[in-house]
Amino acid sequence: MDMHKHLILLSGILLGAAVSTPVYAQSANTPQNTKNTTSDTAALLPPSSSPSVLVVAPSASSPTSTQVVSVSPDTKPTGVEADPAAPQPSAWGQILSQYTVQASNGGPTLFDYKALAASPSDMEKLAHYIQNLSVQKPSTMDRAHAMAYWANLYNALTVQVVAQNYPVKSIREIKSGWHKGPWRRELVTVEGEKLSLDSIEHGIMRPTFKTPLVHYMVNCASIGCPNLKPTPWRAETLDADLENAARTYINSPRGVNIVKGRLTVSSIYRWFRKDFGNNEADIIAHLLAYADNPLKARIVGFKKIDKYKYNWDVNAP
Repeated sequence: MDMHKHLILLSGILLGAAVSTPVYAQSANTPQNTKNTTSDTAALLPPSSSPSVLVVAPSASSPTSTQVVSVSPDTKPTGVEADPAAPQPSAWGQILSQYTVQASNGGPTLFDYKALAASPSDMEKLAHYIQNLSVQKPSTMDRAHAMAYWANLYNALTVQVVAQNYPVKSIREIKSGWHKGPWRRELVTVEGEKLSLDSIEHGIMRPTFKTPLVHYMVNCASIGCPNLKPTPWRAETLDADLENAARTYINSPRGVNIVKGRLTVSSIYRWFRKDFGNNEADIIAHLLAYADNPLKARIVGFKKIDKYKYNWDVNAP
């Protein structure tokens, strides 16, 4: 990325950091570790809540050189505001409105990939929406706008890649080289960085936002996944929408199911256990925070999880 042309806001604690993060599960039971993606995407991270941040900006003494300065989180560096010309989610909203089939009775929200694939104009509309997102600068956005940005980009890319390869019985049939699933494919370039679905979720969203609620934002085109949000994610309603997404999933049999006194939960809570806490007790506490009665009353007595389960069938009607 040309540092002379872009103002890049980096979290001091994430600058140069390296972590090993898992990719979406490559089998129905066990996730596969991936290479470090955080260091490759550090320049795309939004401001963090750390005591200070580093700003890479043009030097006052020389317009052709750069300088790194530390600023207070209360200081708003010149030139790093979210772009007011950022694309509105109307195109993505139209795609979602036309092709999603609303969930009922705890079932998953479905998406009609076949119908979308049969519409060249809507496939082009989706491609243009993704292109418009790709030219934005998420590194300059505040936390809420950045979370909405990355979730919308991730979900739009997932819908696009499944529609391009439809019909498939499972997204895992779409390969990334020898690997199951499209998650390692480099699908988009943002601020000069080539990104895959893995790098968006595991290299940017999880380590940056540090909340388990990220898992309820992104959809992997599978029945077992939290619902594809039928409207675009928006910063203005983010907190309420995250609450609703978590509550909807946990109160569905795909998230939590108790049969014959045995507690079965989604494999998401095993694959990404560290995001939900240190042990199964922490996972159960997370479930209780969003479970409604009578499910909540039934979960209370459990000290451990008996089984993890996930359905990789594509979320199509």
